[in-house]
Amino acid sequence: MKLKDLYGASAGKAAFSRRIEQLSAQYEKLTGKKPECFYSSSGRAEICGNHTDHNHGKVLVAAISCDVLAAVGKTDDGTITVHSLGFPPFSLNIADLAVNKEEYGKSVALARGVVKGFKDRGYAVGGFTAVTESTIFRGAGVSSSAAFELLMSEILNDLYCGGRVGKVEKAIVSQYAENEYFGKPCGLLDQSGISLGGINEIDFKDPESPEIRSLAAPEGYTLVITNTGGSHAALTEHYAAIKTEMHDVANCFKKQYLREVAPDEFYAAIPALRKKVSERAILRACHFYEENERVERAAAALKSGNTAEFLSAVEESGKSSLNCLQNCFVPGSCEQPVTLAIHISDRIIKDGAVRVHGGGFAGTILAYLADAEVENYVGQMSGIFGKENVFTANVRKPGAVRIDPDELLK
Repeated sequence: MKLKDLYGASAGKAAFSRRIEQLSAQYEKLTGKKPECFYSSSGRAEICGNHTDHNHGKVLVAAISCDVLAAVGKTDDGTITVHSLGFPPFSLNIADLAVNKEEYGKSVALARGVVKGFKDRGYAVGGFTAVTESTIFRGAGVSSSAAFELLMSEILNDLYCGGRVGKVEKAIVSQYAENEYFGKPCGLLDQSGISLGGINEIDFKDPESPEIRSLAAPEGYTLVITNTGGSHAALTEHYAAIKTEMHDVANCFKKQYLREVAPDEFYAAIPALRKKVSERAILRACHFYEENERVERAAAALKSGNTAEFLSAVEESGKSSLNCLQNCFVPGSCEQPVTLAIHISDRIIKDGAVRVHGGGFAGTILAYLADAEVENYVGQMSGIFGKENVFTANVRKPGAVRIDPDELLK
């Protein structure tokens, strides 16, 4: 593994070295010992497949070049202690794994849920102390919670399981922690993208055994993520409504998930569906079926090297999220920064595509554009949304992984 595999071709050894030195010094200050090992877990970018995973759909997702780094040492007291730089520390005992609703939305809940997920699957667990530091863009919707979950999963996997827990299983355990302990009803896209590394087409028809196809990112193009503002804190009900409404449509066919209903059967039933569910629910189901087709088109285009067709599918995904999924603005609100950012992006970009990124309603958009356009695009978007809210990223090869800083710095 090389430093550029984690952070891209422009990765700086000096910056990485400073991060490791800072973590090591803080760990030694807290414990009186040097850290035994280091781990890295990335952010992720959803390229195509918006809100399809929770109904067993298809996605195109990439691990990207921002991460949580951790300096770690094993303990024998059954206690997991995490000090995240800039945040309050927490500790938990691995014997106390009950769901605590007062911990919803907190990192301790994610760690507790991961431990429970490992134990329920028959894996060994144990204590450790970790000091972490993150370069994952705050508020950019690149899934810092999933990055933390996968970090906890890989630490346990490496320290106590001999690395036996596979990437998909780590993702499933991490999703379980977020659903049951953190209180967020997410699908499996975030965790899978981070755990697998690289860019992947994933079919969640069987979530316990998803079909995964590794792909190569198009050369000469860069991801740019813009945080348009707005908090996700009060939006859980809106995210949940997308999943619920898709399930409501599926239930009309006596099925739980839309993937269990054939597209032709769904479209033929729209006249009858209008008497049972809302038009918004029907539109969201349309998005599901058509988004699965777009993922297939985008993946096939990447395989064949047809970048123009790939970008077309990504752009169409964004239009469908706006018009059918309707997750580019909060219902009833006149504050619509995501929609504005997409519209301005369409005016600027000549060779590329733009779409809402992740859950939506507030937060971020993703642009995939030619390298030659990046400087101009970043400059214009920074002028509107602030320089601190516009981020460039590369596709990262490894998923959540133990690293050897000395080897990376050679």
